[in-house]
Amino acid sequence: MHIELSLRDGVPIYRQIVSQVRYLIASGQLEVGAELPPIRNLAQQLGVTPNTIVKAYDTLHAEGLLVKKQGAGTYVSDLTSPIRKTEQRKILSQRADSLLAEARQLNFSFEEVLNLLKKRHAAMQQSQAKE
Repeated sequence: MHIELSLRDGVPIYRQIVSQVRYLIASGQLEVGAELPPIRNLAQQLGVTPNTIVKAYDTLHAEGLLVKKQGAGTYVSDLTSPIRKTEQRKILSQRADSLLAEARQLNFSFEEVLNLLKKRHAAMQQSQAKE
């Protein structure tokens, strides 16, 4: 499980971990039943306190994305299947919000952004067709 932390963006570390684990689950990179790293190991790997990992895991557990098995570890919940689409939509919505905010700052209209997305989509389809 690969997680990258940023100390510059002002987002609390545990929130960054929560967001990235959500993304890994929603994208299928962490499958149902996959075991997450033990708290101490992940804390050491990321250079944070174990309490930060506990807070992140507890948040994900409260959301139903993780299940804790006493003495056996923390796993991706099998309840994530119906949640997966909701999480995917939430991730895309956040990225769309960022794109639209950046476009506004660069003085692009919504129509210009939409046209750009259509062109990028067509280019991606052509690229995939060649493979």
